[in-house]
Amino acid sequence: MTFLFEDFSLDVPSRELRRGAERIALEPQVFDLLVYLVENHDRVVSRDDLIASVWGGRIVSESTLASRINAVRHALGDDGQAQRLVRTVMRKGVRFVGEVASAAPHPATQGGGPGRSPPGGTDMTQSVTFCRTADGVHLALACTGAGPPLVKAANWLNHVEFDRESPVWSPFIDMLSSHCRLLRYDARGNGLSDWDVEDISFKTFVRDLETVVDAAGLERFALLGMSQGAAVSIAYATRHPERVSKLILIGGFAQGWRRICSKEEIAQREALEGLIRLGWGRDNPAFRQVFTSLFIPGGTPEQMRWFNNLQRISTSPDNALRIFRALADIDVLPLLPRVQAPTLVLHSRGDARIPFSQGLALAHGIPDARFVALDSDNHVILSHEPAWQRLSSEIRTFLA
Repeated sequence: MTFLFEDFSLDVPSRELRRGAERIALEPQVFDLLVYLVENHDRVVSRDDLIASVWGGRIVSESTLASRINAVRHALGDDGQAQRLVRTVMRKGVRFVGEVASAAPHPATQGGGPGRSPPGGTDMTQSVTFCRTADGVHLALACTGAGPPLVKAANWLNHVEFDRESPVWSPFIDMLSSHCRLLRYDARGNGLSDWDVEDISFKTFVRDLETVVDAAGLERFALLGMSQGAAVSIAYATRHPERVSKLILIGGFAQGWRRICSKEEIAQREALEGLIRLGWGRDNPAFRQVFTSLFIPGGTPEQMRWFNNLQRISTSPDNALRIFRALADIDVLPLLPRVQAPTLVLHSRGDARIPFSQGLALAHGIPDARFVALDSDNHVILSHEPAWQRLSSEIRTFLA
């Protein structure tokens, strides 16, 4: 079914919102919320209705619910004052008040797409569950694919639902899920995991990985860490050597920027803190574009838009700043000689986010690690660039 209102089209089967010819990127949960409001435009829907239908009855805070409604309004060019399309009815709930028509979806939009089974291939349907840490934080855990388990440690920044549809992350998820049962999770403070948390630190990042692995019931598995997820994975692998069968580190580092940077470089990083504090949550993506340009300077315009949106929807400005600061003092360099699992280290030569020298340091310090230099300037390797084939080939061979 495709719903039409104003100059928008909401194509439910293809999970696309368009304004004219422009595709508007939406977090999956926000898309589901919009669909529910439009489908029920003839009535006021209560908070309980939304939680039951969109969140499956899970406990949801008022701030989370409000942020998702605001995200719907933002996507439609609406706001809490105008309430042109989404109106709040005091003490009752919300209602979609635009005039809605329906049309059959275009044939080209049916079938295929993320989360569906490719012809003759592995079922890529994603399931999302939640586990709870010792300090009471709920973590979102996503699983795709079948086969030997591969756990990907969380990194800056993740959202298990939004990443699944992103042109930045979905090719990577599909590639891994076609060979393994891939388990990903959102770190505390971002994504579908709890945002209102007391402790955001490297120690809690490692403990959260332990919680996820135990909740999934895994005895032995391959472990993948990207960016700061590499340091988290190294710490876990040295604590639990009997459980990690293989270790893959991509664009990783052993020491945070405050440990290795010069005074001038530290001043530059501290300037980024100001950008996070002032510009992270703004509608104008100019502030977030600074970070996007560091992560994927070779990205297409669509990929950059998705990465900009990922930053905004995956966490709050305060949490982004807390996570950024937590990464500054990481130091797992003394742990490298204690890694026992066979290890593959991959790093882009022109990585502007994590210097190439950091990848070399990992390979030098971990016994018998295999090192692969990737001919790319991107911190996150993209599926359209030549380095993608080398990355995927090396990972498949290593896991086999």
